[in-house]
Amino acid sequence: MEFADLKLKRQFLNAVSDLGYVSPTPIQVQAIPRVLAGQDVIGVAQTGTGKTGAYVIPLLQNLKGRQSGHPHVVILVPTKELALQVNETVQGFASHTDIRSLALVGGVGPKTQIAALESGCEIVVATPGRFMELYLRGALVTKRIRAMVLDEADRMMDMGFMHQLRDILEVVPRKRQNLLFSATFPKRVEQLAEEFLLWPTRIEVTPEGTPVATVNQYVVRVPNIQTKINAVLHWLLDCHPHSRALLFVRTKEDAKSIRQALEEVMPKEVAEIHSNKAQHTRLAAMAQFRTGEVRVLVSTDVSARGIDVPETELVINFNVPRMSDDYVHRIGRTGRADRSGTAYTLVDPTDEVALARVIDRLPAHGCPEDMELSIEVERAETPPWEAKNMARTIDFQKRKADPTFKGAFHAKKKKVKNSRGGSGKRTRGRRH
Repeated sequence: MEFADLKLKRQFLNAVSDLGYVSPTPIQVQAIPRVLAGQDVIGVAQTGTGKTGAYVIPLLQNLKGRQSGHPHVVILVPTKELALQVNETVQGFASHTDIRSLALVGGVGPKTQIAALESGCEIVVATPGRFMELYLRGALVTKRIRAMVLDEADRMMDMGFMHQLRDILEVVPRKRQNLLFSATFPKRVEQLAEEFLLWPTRIEVTPEGTPVATVNQYVVRVPNIQTKINAVLHWLLDCHPHSRALLFVRTKEDAKSIRQALEEVMPKEVAEIHSNKAQHTRLAAMAQFRTGEVRVLVSTDVSARGIDVPETELVINFNVPRMSDDYVHRIGRTGRADRSGTAYTLVDPTDEVALARVIDRLPAHGCPEDMELSIEVERAETPPWEAKNMARTIDFQKRKADPTFKGAFHAKKKKVKNSRGGSGKRTRGRRH
């Protein structure tokens, strides 16, 4: 099928062509006609399969050009980075029209955004917090909103946005078109859909939580952190020396330390993004990664939701994500737009429980393959402090699974008797 078969107007066919898209993806084939018809839609598809275009293109066509004053479409997303990315996508598809869009995100003063709203726009792409802040200031008028989109709905639930979303639903017109798009559809998202949509059409082009088929996935077991770093450097320098790579970590502290370790070997080729970074710093790092100025971007899960760089050929999970759905989102950063990609997941002894949880949620054909660590990678000795931390973590995991489990760190110390049969406790005797 071609985009022309979806009854799109010439200006959008031209925009699609300008952006280099040849044919619609499966989610676009199914969603675009339904959104054009004004239906409420639930779209479930892997990351990187064109979900944004599936709702943006028909919503733009339904607008029929520039409207007067206040926004008619609101798109809610969980993170600043994703808001900026979606807004860029909207502007790309609207390039042959006079439709205006605006990103409303926190982390910067609201004055510029308020001034832009006063100038008028048809579409706003916003994080829930900034949307409500501008509404309560009287800067964001909602009475003309005719369509509302929740994108990355599963991440919104993970990040605790339910309360803010309910507040927003109270201030937008009840008569509107509702769209919900997500890579996974857990119970919490299902509950959100029940509150948000009325008689929706559900489109699921692949089984829920299935990784992108164009990504080759591998699991590699390693003994410790230093061996993980050695493996990462081997992949970046020897196996994929020219590939743009996204490296996922769990915490902000990990992002900083691992970026520093990589920079010692790859100076000026590595950047990091996480929530502690100022917004201008995060945007600069994203821009450098997108243009190829830096080849490796180290990121936490939350910050990575706005990364849509089709040239990303390699994803490395420095550890297994705590939440199984995050695995699908992580590796979905590569293999985008029908490109091929590679995803490595490093597993130390403390990651085995999380790995089992991930594999349990994936269909058999979507599971990663086991791969031996290359003999070219130096296997570092595990320092005592790390061995102790890993043992404590494993103890905690076992105790969580079985409350009756008593690990090595919880055994009671036995009293040592002295030669006189006492307990060994020293007492101060009375002098005679």
